[in-house]
Amino acid sequence: MVRYQVKIQHGDVNQMLSGEQKQRLRQLPSVHRLLQDERLRQWSEMTSPRWVSDGVSQYLDNLRRQLLEGQAIAIPSEDQLIEEIIRDLKKRSRANFRRVINGTGVVLHTNLGRARIAEAACRAMLEVAKHFNNLEYNLEEGRRGSRYEHVEALLCQLTGAEAALVVNNNAAAVFLVLRELARGKEVIVSRGELVEIGGSFRISEIMLESGARLVEVGTTNKTHPEDYLKHITAETALLMKVHQSNFKTIGFTAEVDAAELVQMGREHQIPVYLDLGSGVLFDLRLYGIGDEPTVQEVVSKGVDLVSFSGDKLLGGPQAGIIVGRKPLIDRLKKNQLNRALRVDKFTLAALEATLRLYMFPEQAKQAIPTLHMILTPLEVLREKAESLQKLLEPLAGLAEIGIEKGNSEVGGGSLPGVTLPTWLVWIKPRAMSLPELEKSLRTGQPPVIGRLWRERFWLDMRTIEADEIADCADSLKQALQSDKGLSHRSSD
Repeated sequence: MVRYQVKIQHGDVNQMLSGEQKQRLRQLPSVHRLLQDERLRQWSEMTSPRWVSDGVSQYLDNLRRQLLEGQAIAIPSEDQLIEEIIRDLKKRSRANFRRVINGTGVVLHTNLGRARIAEAACRAMLEVAKHFNNLEYNLEEGRRGSRYEHVEALLCQLTGAEAALVVNNNAAAVFLVLRELARGKEVIVSRGELVEIGGSFRISEIMLESGARLVEVGTTNKTHPEDYLKHITAETALLMKVHQSNFKTIGFTAEVDAAELVQMGREHQIPVYLDLGSGVLFDLRLYGIGDEPTVQEVVSKGVDLVSFSGDKLLGGPQAGIIVGRKPLIDRLKKNQLNRALRVDKFTLAALEATLRLYMFPEQAKQAIPTLHMILTPLEVLREKAESLQKLLEPLAGLAEIGIEKGNSEVGGGSLPGVTLPTWLVWIKPRAMSLPELEKSLRTGQPPVIGRLWRERFWLDMRTIEADEIADCADSLKQALQSDKGLSHRSSD
């Protein structure tokens, strides 16, 4: 074979082109020529000529890249090219932010949007989105009102606190509390509670950003009351306790209980602040799940301020909720930073609807998706697994399919170490690789996310709702029946 001494720069690699490669590259039509096709002209009229032109260019660039990398791909006909470009344009026109089917079994999956909210919360958000509303207007008195009034009384009733405030997440709640109550002063925290959560959010770093001075006491595994007492000075503004909501310390350990810390704070006239992280209003311990204290239990111990997330175990929208003594909450409300951290009408609508469900615990168990998924009986999960398996029976020639017991996780930095028994459906394709199957499902419509483990693809039925089973089966059928010979498609 004759080789031309022609170098083409592609990425960081200089590649030598053979005569055959040059000939195949010449077979690719130009962008201008393809754009003359009536089908693409219609797309240009419906959308934007520049957007369609860019899409065609990117598609052709992808083909050239594959040819330069020596991939043995078939050059499609011009008609095939047009059809595949249109298919690619359809994919590009989909919303980036869209629904997925969560088959991982992780109930509070941070990458998949964490807590699913209740139907009542969805309806409440839609109502305030479609209409004008009384966000900051007191209908009874005919004057300007506070946006926090919509949820404050509910939070106080559910937790037993004197007052409440809602900001945009619990990290913001921690920052606001430290900024307002301890800026320029000292905050005492056990060394074993200097946690880091997702996104490298560290208590020590947020303390520094807030202007408070961290005073570490005790050791990683043991902290005693005297460790706090010997570090209390005239500069101490807060005694802070951080609940281990996303990890566990086991073995030779000791910590100071919230009630002990409260007693200490009262004696020295220093407020006690407890960051619960993932706060829960429903006692899961009654069902043998974890040992997470409820918010109302912590408040009853006399803690001055408690903060927790709205979109974790509470099962509501993303929010940082602060409850506690009214004089302290009033100070937080007046802090100028509070305006930068305040929640919008959608969060308040969803949170109010979620909190109202907690007024009736038995209703909350069924209506709040997070609680419902955590508490779903094992036999129900098996029934769902068998339903999906039955729908997949026609695919027996393309894959081995079975069901098996396994374990789910709550996730989202909640209930560390707690696993929930579950039923899973597994798929082992015969003609395609597992990574190909996983990618096809992940990029399908709707996307299906599962686990790759033990040379199989697994779907955990705990996080797949009954009304999603048919969609899940359809996505699997499309993935397993797809034509893998068309490797030139620019679906990457």
